Amino acid sequence: MHHGLTITDTTTGARSAQVRSTAIIGLIATASAAVGQPTTDLNAAFPLNTPVLVTDVDAAAGKAGTGGTLAKALEAIGDQCSPIVNVLRVPIATGEEDQDDLVIAGIQALMAAESVTGQRPRILGAPGLDTQAVSAELAVAAARLRGFAYVAAIGDDIAEAVVYRDEFGARDMMLFWPDVNDWEGCAIADALGLRAKIDEEQGWHKTISNVPLGGVTSITKSVHFDLLDPSTDAGVLNAAPITTMIRRQGYRFWGQRTCAGNEQPEFSFESAVRTRHALVDLLEATMAPFLDQPMTVGLIKDCLENVNAQCRQLKVEGRIVGAEFYFDRTKNSAEQLAAGRPTFGLKYTPCAPLENPIVELINTAEFYDGFADQLV
Repeated sequence: MHHGLTITDTTTGARSAQVRSTAIIGLIATASAAVGQPTTDLNAAFPLNTPVLVTDVDAAAGKAGTGGTLAKALEAIGDQCSPIVNVLRVPIATGEEDQDDLVIAGIQALMAAESVTGQRPRILGAPGLDTQAVSAELAVAAARLRGFAYVAAIGDDIAEAVVYRDEFGARDMMLFWPDVNDWEGCAIADALGLRAKIDEEQGWHKTISNVPLGGVTSITKSVHFDLLDPSTDAGVLNAAPITTMIRRQGYRFWGQRTCAGNEQPEFSFESAVRTRHALVDLLEATMAPFLDQPMTVGLIKDCLENVNAQCRQLKVEGRIVGAEFYFDRTKNSAEQLAAGRPTFGLKYTPCAPLENPIVELINTAEFYDGFADQLV
């Protein structure tokens, strides 16, 4: 028996939590070695159907061979920033193989990337390979990973692209039209890189729209754009909604709406969907230490304060308008609490983008008041 003072540590009150990065790209691509060259080095760097973590996109592009989409996609991503990329190389179809089947198998393999590379892909795309079937599978993968898919709207003209838009109703996906002239799928690779750049420099609450693109010199179709006229090419595409590309002090994407249907209007903006993903990440990281602890009033209060402290910080940073994590007594019976299943609520307001400000022009004579006084 100790006769004296014993010091112990307690961990109560607000504390920081390590939240997942939202800037991790998941890239599905094909690759082949140069003609006459062995595939040994390519297979070593990017084995088929195996997630590979890339931290230097420029160096990785040099190891990606010359055929397929991988090297070109990495170069386009590198034109925007140098993010972390989970690369999933799929085979190039030969004989009776179906390329869509091979890509879809790759998407399913990419969903397990975190267990292989330690990084969960959150920005998903298959530049140049995103057929309708592939895009639909990317949307499914994005929902499961709390990620977002960026895919091409297929069509030779605006009308076809708009009709194609009706094939989808997923909130975790955006469609883009037209493409960049460099190669088929380049616009999607650019979108992946730009999305990662925005996440790193500004945050997940800023949409991909109206940010200058690096490395783009021309696009496959001319898109008429006028900031004051909705009845332009860009206006028609955005109303679909499809994100397009305009030339205004450089090339930039124009549009920020998802493929969410009329049933989910609250997730029409890309930023709203990604805000939800970020808040779920926050809950996961903040509440994990409380799991399996003895449930007392003090523990619940501590849990509430920790989550609300994180929400207040997001508000200070301008990432959300506001949020509140609360305990609703009407939804927590004694039996439910005794079973270890307390019910919490998190209400939040994402930052809506300033998409369509309205300015009223008022022609008035009031500023002539006092005019004569200045002359006499």
